[in-house]
Amino acid sequence: MDANATTPLLPDVLASMQPYWIEHFANASSIHQPGQEARRGVDHAREQVAQFLGCRTAEVVFNSGGTEGDNTALRGILCAGDHLITTAIEHSAILTTAAHLEQSGVAVTRVAPLPDGSIDPEAIQAALRPTTRLISVMMANNETGVVQPVEAIGRIAAKAGVPLHLDAVQAAGKVPIRVEEIGCHLLSISAHKMHGPKGVGALFVRRGTQIESLVLGGGHERRRRAGTENVPGIVGFGHAAEIAQKTLADGTMDRLAALRDRLENGLLARIPGCGVNGCGMNGSTAPRVANTANLWFDAVDSEALVIALDLKGLSVSGGSACHSGATEPSHVLLAMGVDKARARASLRFSLLKTATQADVDAVLEIVPTAVERLRALAPALAGVSA
Repeated sequence: MDANATTPLLPDVLASMQPYWIEHFANASSIHQPGQEARRGVDHAREQVAQFLGCRTAEVVFNSGGTEGDNTALRGILCAGDHLITTAIEHSAILTTAAHLEQSGVAVTRVAPLPDGSIDPEAIQAALRPTTRLISVMMANNETGVVQPVEAIGRIAAKAGVPLHLDAVQAAGKVPIRVEEIGCHLLSISAHKMHGPKGVGALFVRRGTQIESLVLGGGHERRRRAGTENVPGIVGFGHAAEIAQKTLADGTMDRLAALRDRLENGLLARIPGCGVNGCGMNGSTAPRVANTANLWFDAVDSEALVIALDLKGLSVSGGSACHSGATEPSHVLLAMGVDKARARASLRFSLLKTATQADVDAVLEIVPTAVERLRALAPALAGVSA
């Protein structure tokens, strides 16, 4: 139940990668026949990812994953004196990079979300300045699953003549991505969030968008990302994208959403002092990706609950995996107006595409018992601490 942290490699994806470790191991930049065989694997994967995003093959830049893509989008465009508009609920790859750029003279506006976790496009409009050089918004939030109104934001960006970057790492494979319809100039995705290998991703760079390479060296990726290509990873990424494209149309997402709703409703019915963060608050109908639920359990510390559930064989998260070990509550929930106590009592459940009703039923057996036990222990532990 922690698919938003990472997903397992599908057997078909692994099979597609295997020849490129041993049989077709050559450098894809070499002009001899073995090198060109590796190049064909990369080119085919580029076609698969381009079809997945609805873009030209020349607009796909392979890299090491979402963090590199986010860094390239921001650092490759912004300079001292420029203005960046982003949001307060972004992944640390954006927020940390924005803070670094701020120290270098880039002005940064961090738009706060509505209580349901969505971003109001009018707030993006209001943040525009004459010096605004980039707007960066995540397509789907990694903690709440809320899908942002990127098409509306895209129209605002286009009217203002400002490039738009989307962090689509958590959206890829869960909602359709058509970059032409959105109107974005840059978009980051990562293979390991969609049953592909770790350490590989892509940055969509719209034709004509001027961006400096973050990694310098050779002329790889049309001089937009230097370094010998990770051919097996890229091949696996392409195959994973092709599979993900099919699952968007075969009813998988509807089945997953039904399981997510069964999990939420079951926990709400079985556990008093429990609720959903984001979607559903105050009658909100903010859309979410099908696999994600973020719930709070009053009078329970999320870290203790994560450990208790882990001991029962259930893997969940108290927030982003990139902040594992952190004692501070989720910056996403705090930005939404959730108080610190409730934010510290919140867990994220994120289902794999392979999740079954039996998996959800197991969660509904394990979690209520663990919550009840931790609540019973809380007064005793408080006495010991005192």
